[in-house]
Amino acid sequence: MKKILKNDFTVLLLRLLPLYICIFITQIAFYLYNRMLLGSLTWSEIPMLLAGSLKFATASIFFLNAPFILLSLLPFRFRQKNGYQKMLLWLYGITNSIGLVVLNLSDAVYFRYAFKRISSEEMHFFRENDSTFGVLLKALGENWYLVLLGAVLIFLLVFVYKKIKYHPTQLSNNWLYYGVGVLGLAIAVPLWILGIRGSVDKKAFPMMIGNVAYYTQSPQKGALVLSNPFCLFRTIGKHQLESPDYFSEDELADVYSPYHYPHLAQEPVAKGKNVVIFVLESFSREHSHYLAPHLNPNGGYTPFLDSLMQEGLVFTNAYANGMKSIEALPSIFSSIPSYRAPFALMPQSLTDLEALPRILARQGYNTHFFCGATKNQMGFEAFGTLCGIENFHNREDFEKLHPEKGNANVWGIWDMPFLQYVAEEINRQETPFFTAVFTLSSHHPYDLPEGYMERMPKGNTLVQPCVAYTDLSLRSFFETASKMPWYENTLFIFVADHVSPQIAAEETRTARGNTAIIYFMYTPDHSIKGRYEHVTQQIDIMPTTLGLMGYDKPYFAFGRDVFNEPERKPLVVNCVQQTYQALTDSLSLYFDGERRLFVYSATDTLQQHNILDMNSLPQKSLERDLKATLQSYYAHVGKGDLLPANSEKK
Repeated sequence: MKKILKNDFTVLLLRLLPLYICIFITQIAFYLYNRMLLGSLTWSEIPMLLAGSLKFATASIFFLNAPFILLSLLPFRFRQKNGYQKMLLWLYGITNSIGLVVLNLSDAVYFRYAFKRISSEEMHFFRENDSTFGVLLKALGENWYLVLLGAVLIFLLVFVYKKIKYHPTQLSNNWLYYGVGVLGLAIAVPLWILGIRGSVDKKAFPMMIGNVAYYTQSPQKGALVLSNPFCLFRTIGKHQLESPDYFSEDELADVYSPYHYPHLAQEPVAKGKNVVIFVLESFSREHSHYLAPHLNPNGGYTPFLDSLMQEGLVFTNAYANGMKSIEALPSIFSSIPSYRAPFALMPQSLTDLEALPRILARQGYNTHFFCGATKNQMGFEAFGTLCGIENFHNREDFEKLHPEKGNANVWGIWDMPFLQYVAEEINRQETPFFTAVFTLSSHHPYDLPEGYMERMPKGNTLVQPCVAYTDLSLRSFFETASKMPWYENTLFIFVADHVSPQIAAEETRTARGNTAIIYFMYTPDHSIKGRYEHVTQQIDIMPTTLGLMGYDKPYFAFGRDVFNEPERKPLVVNCVQQTYQALTDSLSLYFDGERRLFVYSATDTLQQHNILDMNSLPQKSLERDLKATLQSYYAHVGKGDLLPANSEKK
């Protein structure tokens, strides 16, 4: 009997062992490809990273190969036939080629653009946005060495599998044969469950993505521990939101509430003005000489925007609430952030939101959204409609008017001609108006129209010449718009959607720096001017803009009016690698939903010194504010309760 069990288990284990080696190689490739984002590794952190990687690799292998493991141990004699063994080879080869090799190497490319591993959320997004999947395939084609590595790994997996021969048992007694087979399954099933759970403790929850924090010294390196398909399987069907219960309802109301009852302390200097919001693709703070002179001693890549900042209202300590473009629009338009899942992809978002465009539309504003991509390519128009935007202008509209200028990159029309089109179209509209413009050219594949690459500064990363091109395009837009009658009475808001995947500075690779963005306001009449030095975030844009415009009715928002709500603390909350990040002027705190993991001083720009102290009053206070924010967010979003108190949907 021992010999029989030994043969079955030995063959199975030998066939699974190459999968661990395969994952380990893909993780090395993942790190080398994304070293710019993840930063350097120290010898002291490698043992824990390897231990965590082993756990998550086991879960990935066991998740993906559950059918193969079961079929390899079925206690039936037909398992010994050549045809059955060939079927196992095909199952093993196809399953692991796609699930471990292709998916993990695709992860390496995708992470550079989304700062996260591929999950079921991306599967939904790819279905809704065909171009996104096409761009990922194009990126893999550009990185031919990853494709070559994948082909080699697939060949080696099949080659090694064939070398591990299965020898049928000579046991003729059926009772003994089936008894031993059932015993083998009885041993294998608990081991499989243990590999999936990651712990022998029955009280412990099964491993989740957030568990990576236990194996890293910094939040951003959590992705290095993970492997797919664990991320995919663990997020399939996760439509139900978290429901933290840190406080009673009365306690929560004392700490945090998304209901706003304006009491304007500042003069409404933007009352009656047109509003134009530029959502700037990948405009990290590090690109600006004005915001980061220490990173750009010879001048940055946004000279025109820097010149506007000197005459405008600059938020010097601003952060994104998400890592992807689809997460930026809810934050900017409706003051609803995305934490562990994009709000725009949740079923709870399918309602008429009390967003900035809708509020202004009720004040008589015309509402417009411009994006040079094809219609609803990235889901922007669908979400914009929920926010109350009535008029959309896209690539097709541009090409109808300017067929001779219809050349585009993979995402859409180049920013230079498209922003000229934006100025022309705005000039045709009645005032007052709300207009949002989403730029495209500073996105992968980081190419520029003919003749422009040579004119742009080379930069330290591939994206910086493209950032400079968009900055030049904005300069040209303003030169055109400044001659138009609506220009002087307009509030311009500039905000990045997220940090660029291409990172030059070490401090931008940290979890805090990886969400630091450009955000400022400008009015040609200079009625809004100054520097706001405290932390602020994308979800503060809607409340702050309403305050500047003198809006005095109750509204719903998770952000704060930074000038008229002193009772609300300057606080940023976002999510990095499924770990919650809470930022203040002095601290950066990381929380997994149950406990603090890391705390850094804000002056520790490289986040090298974890000052976690469970008894520290400032840390306790920040954790309390974070918990209140999260509980309120999940309670309201989970119920679809996103309107002002005592109001009805309109």
